[in-house]
Amino acid sequence: MLRAGLLPAVAETSVTLLMTPGSRPLQECAVQFGAALGLAPGGLLEEFTAHPRNLGLAARQLVADRGGDVVLVVDQFEEAFTLCQDTDERTAFLSALVTATTEPESRTRVVLGIRTDFYTHCARHPELVEAMQDAQILVGPMSTEELRQAISRPAIDAGYRVENALVSRLVADATGQPGVLPLLSHALLETWRRRHGNTLTLTGYESTGGIERSVAQTSEHTFTALTEHQQRLANQIFLRMTALGEGTEDTKRRITRDEVDADDPDVAVVLDRLASSRLVTLDDNGIEIAHEALIRGWPRLREWLAEDREGLRVHRQLTEATDAWESVGRDDGWLYRGARLAIAREWAGEHDTALSQRERRFLDASVAIENHEQSVARRRTRRLRQLVALLAVLLVLATAAMAYAVRAEQTATSQRNSALAQKVAGQAIEMRTTNPALAAQLALAAYRVDPSVDTRGSVLGMFESPYSTRVRGHGHRVNATALRGDGRVMVTGSWDHTAKLWDIGDAHRPKELATLSGHTENVNSVSFSADGATVATAGWDKTARLWNVADPAKPGPGVLVGEHPSRVNAVAFSPKAAVLATADGDGTVRLFDVRDPAKPVLAATLTGHTGNVNGLAYAPDGRTLVSTGADKTARLWDVADPLKAKPLGVVNGHTAGVHSATFSPDGRTLATASIDQTGRLWNVADPMAPSPLGTTAAHKTIVRSVAFSPDGTTLATTGFDRAARLWDVTDPAKPREKPALVGHTAAVVWAVFSPDGRTLVTASDDQTVRMWDLPGPAISGPARSACRAVFSSDGKLLATGSQDGVVRLVDVSDTRNPREVGKVAGFGQGVCGLAFSPDGRTLAAGSWDHTMRLIDVTDPRKPVDAGVFYRPEDEIDPVAFSPDGRTLATAGSGHTVKLWDVADIRRPVELATLTGHEDDVHSLAFGPDGRTLLSGGWDHTARLWDVSMAKAPKPLSVLKGHSDTVFSVAYSPDGKLAATGSADRTGRLWDVTDPAVPREAALLAGHTDNVISVAFSGNGKTLATGSYDRSVRLWDVSDPGSVRESANLTDDVDRVNAVAFAPDGHTLAGSVADGSVRLWETSPERAAERICATVYPRITAEEWEQHLPGLDYRPPCP
Repeated sequence: MLRAGLLPAVAETSVTLLMTPGSRPLQECAVQFGAALGLAPGGLLEEFTAHPRNLGLAARQLVADRGGDVVLVVDQFEEAFTLCQDTDERTAFLSALVTATTEPESRTRVVLGIRTDFYTHCARHPELVEAMQDAQILVGPMSTEELRQAISRPAIDAGYRVENALVSRLVADATGQPGVLPLLSHALLETWRRRHGNTLTLTGYESTGGIERSVAQTSEHTFTALTEHQQRLANQIFLRMTALGEGTEDTKRRITRDEVDADDPDVAVVLDRLASSRLVTLDDNGIEIAHEALIRGWPRLREWLAEDREGLRVHRQLTEATDAWESVGRDDGWLYRGARLAIAREWAGEHDTALSQRERRFLDASVAIENHEQSVARRRTRRLRQLVALLAVLLVLATAAMAYAVRAEQTATSQRNSALAQKVAGQAIEMRTTNPALAAQLALAAYRVDPSVDTRGSVLGMFESPYSTRVRGHGHRVNATALRGDGRVMVTGSWDHTAKLWDIGDAHRPKELATLSGHTENVNSVSFSADGATVATAGWDKTARLWNVADPAKPGPGVLVGEHPSRVNAVAFSPKAAVLATADGDGTVRLFDVRDPAKPVLAATLTGHTGNVNGLAYAPDGRTLVSTGADKTARLWDVADPLKAKPLGVVNGHTAGVHSATFSPDGRTLATASIDQTGRLWNVADPMAPSPLGTTAAHKTIVRSVAFSPDGTTLATTGFDRAARLWDVTDPAKPREKPALVGHTAAVVWAVFSPDGRTLVTASDDQTVRMWDLPGPAISGPARSACRAVFSSDGKLLATGSQDGVVRLVDVSDTRNPREVGKVAGFGQGVCGLAFSPDGRTLAAGSWDHTMRLIDVTDPRKPVDAGVFYRPEDEIDPVAFSPDGRTLATAGSGHTVKLWDVADIRRPVELATLTGHEDDVHSLAFGPDGRTLLSGGWDHTARLWDVSMAKAPKPLSVLKGHSDTVFSVAYSPDGKLAATGSADRTGRLWDVTDPAVPREAALLAGHTDNVISVAFSGNGKTLATGSYDRSVRLWDVSDPGSVRESANLTDDVDRVNAVAFAPDGHTLAGSVADGSVRLWETSPERAAERICATVYPRITAEEWEQHLPGLDYRPPCP
């Protein structure tokens, strides 16, 4: 149809090119265009490969001096999927075809001939689906009359007659049969050969076997006429010419003459016989089956294909490997080795006659190179044995030497893998901000290759800074985002002139839903209506548009909103009414009544700005609107009645244009972002008289946007420094910076919080949107150093103390979302001594102001001072409860330890004083049985006390070995081990099974500054040490005689003042000098679970090979 019908029909008005894809479709395309243009195809192939769009330019060049178009007919288009194994070439070929026909000045028409069972292959390429969607001609079966004409007309035109009975019989046999035309054609040819004079007869037709059997009969007749040797050759030729289907039917495959040794006389005879019977076609370039009907219709061939399909695949791979070897000049590196060679040799041993000369040469060369390499290896082994024999004659020594060699090889492999894992772990840390999904998977893969200190630390630290999911889809800078009220749908606006809708129900796996097309310039702003059913977009094409997104997967067309004389810079829906505000480049703000979104009505025009209006935002109650402008101001408007809108106050203070503004959730605070490199906070409780509060000035470049968290305690600012910065604005007059969110590779221009406050969405000039998991594991505290953190016995409450004299109570039942629920203030100085009673209802807090407080935290939201006592001689620092909760130990600057009866926390009673330390006591810990107490002090010692009788405690022993202050002490859960941390930069383990005779069990070296804190995990197998060297180290102490470091948690933290394990045994809290408390996951397995539950997309084979070359592709997450 394509060759005999279409091409002749368009040849007079167009330049026609015909091709079949084969195994190198882009190369075949270059050959056809090269022949037509008189150019070398090699140059065209390089050009099409690098720039597929240039195919359209080549077509325009071809018809530059003549009229019409280029009609490129691609017959048997399915070969692009069945024969082409190079994914990159196939993708470039498809891209070239699509772009050649879709460019504005295209002179190219592409016609694809493809079987319907390959439509699913086309559907995997979105650009091809779009091009084919409205340009398909489905060639169905012929009608009865068409069949009659196809049977009789060619014969009549050639001077022959066709019996009416034959026509009727052929029509009856062909009607309703899929793919019957090739079979019909063949049956007619065989009938013509059996004609009676010039008449094609029914008798002649029946002698062919009919439509169903004619191809098979011809094939079988031709095959049986061959000699036995020639039949074997025919078998191999047909198998080579068949491409094995994977979920589709088998198809024909074009082969070269070299592949079947066509110069061999016997092969030449077989090919000639097959061609004479019109079973194959021959030309100078290759050989192929005349039509795929032969594959379906000849039972013998079907049997051959079914006998050993796996063997055929091995042979096909061998053929392709031979071609590749020949194409690179027979480079030894392309030869088979190892398992592939063994499989190929086994198959060739059973099918020797099936190999071509080229394939034999390839296998022979592969065997030779492997034999050579094995020979070299054997010589090396022989020399080694000779050397061993010279050194010793005893067989035992020789065996030992061999064992050593094996171990050495294993060690070398292990060392290689270890080095690679260390490298990958470092790369993962470096790319954690730019490509967090890949970084997390690489860290996990490195850990599984070599679970070392560094790789374990890389995995555990992967979520130390907030994780971000990248959202890609726009083809240019992303300007703005907005979230629907339920937080499950996002809209984005871009310089690519579009807005897009996204399903973010799973924030880690966003899905594009639809594209809003209609703007002809930059889409600068987007907004959701209060009911989430409408989206507004602002464009620099001087339009604002409304879109019905009640079904976000099927949005309605954009409706123009009024007339705008200049760029529309921003849009904002009222949260309480069907009103839309627009901001224009002409200095005006317009209000539209959009109760009927199909017919927006202008309600008011607000003037006052003297330049571009850049941004808009409504107060939460919808009664106040703020607009920001290039005139360095933000203006407040009373819009309670849009028809009577009027100006309120003017926010002055910025020294350059103001980009955007936002209201706090209570509407009393306004935040603004400016070109003057600052974000500013304003008191707008009285909107007629806004007054300045605080300033954020960390970006050091243009600040583009501001956003409040739903609870109003956090402000996000974004800027040209590629960062989103978070600020604690609990006191808006003194905003305090939190860790920045870094990862975008260009300016961050917009930010918005999710309704639950756990995600921050940012838009960037790097063409991406990022969705950041918030908050991170850092619990914000005072600006001054956090010095203590302790968990309640159930692990749900964390108490923190700091140098600002405030105890903070934090709900950590969800460690990924810690929430401060209460405070205890009033201490005159720092409070760094904290301990929960075993039942978790009482918190003891000791302060440098010489006071000790017993606080009832039964309701942590309302902590109550139950008992307070004052010790003028001591700045109280360490405190500890006995396991039964009835005794409290305190210490401080007085060189002594005090024991208190706190059975009644309202009336603590002093029981005893422990003396013996020669300087201040810095740390305390009760043994798990409550019978011993361990204390550490500035006198370089730790001391064990018998407190079984609290009123008459006795010293037991002194732990000596440290050369400086003992800052911290801890007991293992079973009471057999004690740990100490010291200013001498070491930690130590002590066997205290007999507390009267303690013994040093291990020295923990590695820190480069004071070891300020030690803590055991709940199972006693892990010890954590915190240091002023800004690191936390984990130690495997399951075998005290062989302690080893298991992880190093260093992630841009300040000095670590204290560490504490939660009762769950894997969550570790660290009090940091920057005022924050960090929560670390210390279980690699749990970290792995979170990585695999969070990251998307999964690591590809190409990325694996790039970072872990030489290791089998084993994605760390299924």
